[in-house]
Amino acid sequence: MTKTEIAKAFSNGEFELTFQYLADNVLWTVVGENYFDCKKAVMNNCEQVSSYFKSVTTNFKMTNMIADNNLVAVCGTAEFIRDDKKANFVSACDVYEFNGNNKLQTITSYCIQEKNRISE
Repeated sequence: MTKTEIAKAFSNGEFELTFQYLADNVLWTVVGENYFDCKKAVMNNCEQVSSYFKSVTTNFKMTNMIADNNLVAVCGTAEFIRDDKKANFVSACDVYEFNGNNKLQTITSYCIQEKNRISE
């Protein structure tokens, strides 16, 4: 996978596809919420998030992707639906930094829940 494919997969919740590309000492910061400081911690959180994704219908939309050398930024939205009703809507930007071995070294996620957003 290319760096942009890895970033897109992670941002879209396809975490298992990205596990082999995580550096052992990867750092994932979900700004204002959580901090995961090694591959095992990141993978454990991904598994918890995946469980939530399986409990709802998800609608991911990527609005922008910017890539420059070892950096990739992915912006988009995620709508979560349960019982035909919107359970949550999030606007997000994930910034990925790859090390010299093309492994994910840092992930910084900015997630904003929008309670009154109506999707198109």
